[in-house]
Amino acid sequence: MLGVVSAQRQVAVQEGPLYRTEGSHITIWCNVSGYQEPSEQNFQWSIYLPSAPEREVQIVSTMDSSFPYAIYTQRVRSGKIYVERVQGNSALLHITDLQARDTGEYECHTPNTEKQYFGSYSAKMNLVVIPDSLQTTAVPQTLHKVEQDPLELTCEVATETFQHSHLSVAWLRQRGGEKPVEVISLSRDFVLHSSSEYGQRQSLGEVRLDKLGSTTFRLTVFHLQPSDQGEFYCEAAEWIQDPDGSWYAITRKRSEGTVVNVQPTDKEFTVRLETEKRLYTVGEPVEFRCILEAQNIPDRYFAVSWAFNSSLIASMGPNAVPVLNSEFTHREARGQLKVAKESDSVFVLKIYHLRQEDGGKYNCRVTEREKTVTGEFIDKESKRPKNIPIIVLPIKSSISVEVASNASIILEGENLHFSCSVRTAGRPQGRFSVIWQLVDRQNRRSNIMWLDRDGTVQPGASYWERSSFGGVQMEQVQPNSFSLGIFNSRKEDEGQYECHVTEWVRAVDGEWQIVGERRASTPVSITALETGFAVTAISRTPGVTYSDSFDLQCIIKPHYPARVPVSVTWRFQPVGTVEFHDLVTFTRDGGVQWGDRSSSFRTRTAIEKAESSNNVRLSISRASDTEAGKYQCVAELWRRNYNNTWTRLAERTSNLLEIRVLQPVTKLQVSKSKRTLTLVEDRPIQLNCSVKSQTSQNSHFAVLWYVHKPSDADGKLILKTTHNAAFEYGTYAEEEGLRARLQFERHVSGGLFSLTVQRAEVSDSGSYYCHVEEWLLSPNYAWYKLAEEVSGRTEVTVKQPDSRLKLSQAQGNLSVLETQQVQLECVVVNRTRVASQLLVEWFVWKPNHPERETVARLSREATFHYGEQAAKNNLEGRLHLESPSSGVYRLFIQNVAVQDSGTYSCRVEEWLPSPSGVWYKRAEDTAGQTAVTVMRPDAALQVDTVVPNATVSEKAAFQLDCSIVSRSSQDSRFAVAWYSLRTKAGGKRGSPGLEEQEEEGEEGEGEEEDPMERMALLSVGPDAVFGPEGSPWEGRLRFQRLSPLLYRLTVLQASPRDTGNYSCRVEEWLPSPQKEWYRLTEEESAPISIRVLDTSSTLQSIICSNDALFYFIFFYPFPIFGILIITILLVRFKSRNSSKNSDGKNGVPLLWIKEPHLNYSPTCLEPPVLSIHPGAID
Repeated sequence: MLGVVSAQRQVAVQEGPLYRTEGSHITIWCNVSGYQEPSEQNFQWSIYLPSAPEREVQIVSTMDSSFPYAIYTQRVRSGKIYVERVQGNSALLHITDLQARDTGEYECHTPNTEKQYFGSYSAKMNLVVIPDSLQTTAVPQTLHKVEQDPLELTCEVATETFQHSHLSVAWLRQRGGEKPVEVISLSRDFVLHSSSEYGQRQSLGEVRLDKLGSTTFRLTVFHLQPSDQGEFYCEAAEWIQDPDGSWYAITRKRSEGTVVNVQPTDKEFTVRLETEKRLYTVGEPVEFRCILEAQNIPDRYFAVSWAFNSSLIASMGPNAVPVLNSEFTHREARGQLKVAKESDSVFVLKIYHLRQEDGGKYNCRVTEREKTVTGEFIDKESKRPKNIPIIVLPIKSSISVEVASNASIILEGENLHFSCSVRTAGRPQGRFSVIWQLVDRQNRRSNIMWLDRDGTVQPGASYWERSSFGGVQMEQVQPNSFSLGIFNSRKEDEGQYECHVTEWVRAVDGEWQIVGERRASTPVSITALETGFAVTAISRTPGVTYSDSFDLQCIIKPHYPARVPVSVTWRFQPVGTVEFHDLVTFTRDGGVQWGDRSSSFRTRTAIEKAESSNNVRLSISRASDTEAGKYQCVAELWRRNYNNTWTRLAERTSNLLEIRVLQPVTKLQVSKSKRTLTLVEDRPIQLNCSVKSQTSQNSHFAVLWYVHKPSDADGKLILKTTHNAAFEYGTYAEEEGLRARLQFERHVSGGLFSLTVQRAEVSDSGSYYCHVEEWLLSPNYAWYKLAEEVSGRTEVTVKQPDSRLKLSQAQGNLSVLETQQVQLECVVVNRTRVASQLLVEWFVWKPNHPERETVARLSREATFHYGEQAAKNNLEGRLHLESPSSGVYRLFIQNVAVQDSGTYSCRVEEWLPSPSGVWYKRAEDTAGQTAVTVMRPDAALQVDTVVPNATVSEKAAFQLDCSIVSRSSQDSRFAVAWYSLRTKAGGKRGSPGLEEQEEEGEEGEGEEEDPMERMALLSVGPDAVFGPEGSPWEGRLRFQRLSPLLYRLTVLQASPRDTGNYSCRVEEWLPSPQKEWYRLTEEESAPISIRVLDTSSTLQSIICSNDALFYFIFFYPFPIFGILIITILLVRFKSRNSSKNSDGKNGVPLLWIKEPHLNYSPTCLEPPVLSIHPGAID
């Protein structure tokens, strides 16, 4: 097992100490290595000042902007100190304006990014900041010079640095906004150097730099040029060597400048070129004259060069000595060419015998030169005229050329022979040079070989290698006959072969000249070897049986000569694979090479190649499955190259041959008999599988046991025994947990196999069968499956025990009053097993509800649960369950209510354990029904009138008493309403309860008419809430409850309109067991007749006219009457607390009294009315 190797972290910083000057810009690098991740690391820089070498002062960080101490914060924020990240693991610390206080020991720290610490995380170096003492001074001035005048300038450079340092000094010239140009410089290593513009002049001594004393540096330019105009200044740098050996410029200063103006002189000149004519013949002379026009030519220096077709012929300096290039030197030595200076302004080029190749463009170039103090020349301005072209005509020739070949169409690899014959009209004038060329199908021309006039043979560039191996040969057979031989031809040798002959004659000067050229050609077509190349594979035995033999033949067309080798490879694709692999190869040299995966074929395969052809036969014996598959023949056509190497020209693949290796005919037979097996759960299932016949005595069998369920499309595998007696459980056995219950057995007879399923369960029911596979040993000593067959099916039915659950079917009727208790009994008469578990459920059918609802449930784990009916009727807390003996269950409903009425029954489920320990419901039964009727108390309400018919005076009061003679229960409450019976319809509703009853009564009567119309005076509900007063009596009614059974309504200020019949109606309300009030019954009293007399108004006028009488009647009685009322209220309050009947159980008050209501108007003569309104006092 490989572990993870962690690299050691290493931090490196630039080596110190470093010396830098104040005000300079310094960079210090820091690298970290040996970490794993992340790729980008962070860097933190600190300093240890010499005054406190142990105290760390934080400068800058790449990860924390608050890292710097206050002394560096402003410089970091302003960008004068920052960190430049070069790479993820490398950074530079920049300090742009060094100060003396920056001297100290600098530390670079990299925070850890791994889980553990391993290595170094910081490194230190020293920095020393020294004063900048370098001084560079020069006198600023402006100088006016003339071209060729000398120039001298001086510069003072000094330094007081104590450290060992070197100085470098440079003079520079700057013109306008151009980049400064270095005139000359002295490096720190005391080496002089100039830029390209002044390099030549410095090497000639025209530019000098001299050191005078220890601090003075002088620049000298001996001959000024117009290009020297500009500002000259000197620049000095002080260098110090760092610990790593490199030199660093710690400071750099420049002096004031000197402006130099250079006045140029007139030096213009012109050049022209002349010759007599432009058309010449080979052998004629030609003269070119280069004429110079300028002022003061004798006092100036000029150089002349001659060119032909832009190539230099000769050059002549101011000393008039010509220098020719190598080609024209020979002609000048033989007197064929001359370059001379005819006068100061005329230069001559003369060719005495023109050649044809001399035709072209000629020109001369004149360059003015300047002589230096050392006597050397410097090139200045250069000019040349227009080119002069001349044409040189050749001497005519009379030769003719013929070309012949040994064949015009050949097979690739055969040899080609060509002959080129030259005929002349007369005697040959000179010699011949011959070039053989090939023009291919794309009209591309290439040189094969050529023979020059001296008899030297040279191959072309593309034929050089073939020629060196003798593949291409050229020979001069006779003076006028030339041959070309191409051996082992290739397809690319096809084309037009051309013989190009050039006739040469010797000129008067002895030089050879071309006088004529002729060419002739012949075509050659080369048939490629791969043309028509094809391969076919055949076999006479595509199907064989195990251990038989078969042959495969690979036929190659066309028939090639022996010199053309063909390699043949048999390839094989085994059955069930997609790739071919090489089986055996008959190589081009006649050898046999076996493939990497052909080991199983070598001992049983023979390969043979026919002598008269390239056909290859493959013979395989003792065939098996290993040799079954697809065979293919691959042929490769080869060609030997001129260098004895081989080139594969083509590859052809044959058709596929499929060889089927058939297995022996099977004799396997498995018993197909069917049988049916029925048993009770927990018993064993015995299954048999019998093999009646087999193919060989050495046959082995694999047996697969399946079960098929009606709900499944296919059978599911239970168990498999392989041919080598290995066991494999199927998915069905794993899913159903059958492994512990399966038992397999193979009988001694060898053909009988048994499978036993122990402790059968109902889920084991199904159709069982076996699948037998017969296996034999192949010729390769590998087992193969020969055949397979399925047995007949055994239908297995596993039943549960017969149900014997029975409940008592006794019917019953129960009638009880509200708040009593009901007992419901559920009796189990018989059960399937004593160990079974029972689930008991009670349910009820409610009137007008066809669906039954669950009341309660006792689970088989003896857990009691309320049903949905319990929640609806508030049964929770009122149900009680008892089981005095086994099989007897009693359900008690306490404090019953009318809504508990219904038909009750119980249902029992019997649960049994399966063999695997899983409980299942075996049976259920429902007991007889019990009808339960919950009744309310009988109504005993009676109402009578106490006050008889009465006659009262107008403005007087009359009383309407409502007396309850008997009641149904001591817990009842009453709602009371008084009505006026009129012949006309009118009035408004009183108490909501009573008026709704009135309306329901009227709706119930239907079309029956009542001649009396009811008008409500006042109604009081069972909850002691008053309804609105009738409009005719509004403000004139006073209600009193004199006792729990006596109610009085007083009508004040009677008027004739109040005459009529009055009655009272009483509703009796009782509380349900759920503490909800319901109306039990109602009763109405007999009518009471009231007559109000109409009196005169004389008395009213008398009282109103007498002030003393008015105040005596209407004001003095009020205090007396108020005291009287307070006394009555106190007496009533005490009697209410002491009397048992003064307040009923229901908390209904016995007396309602409202504050006295006084109606008085000084302008009205009616007496004030004192009344007590209902609802004033609870």
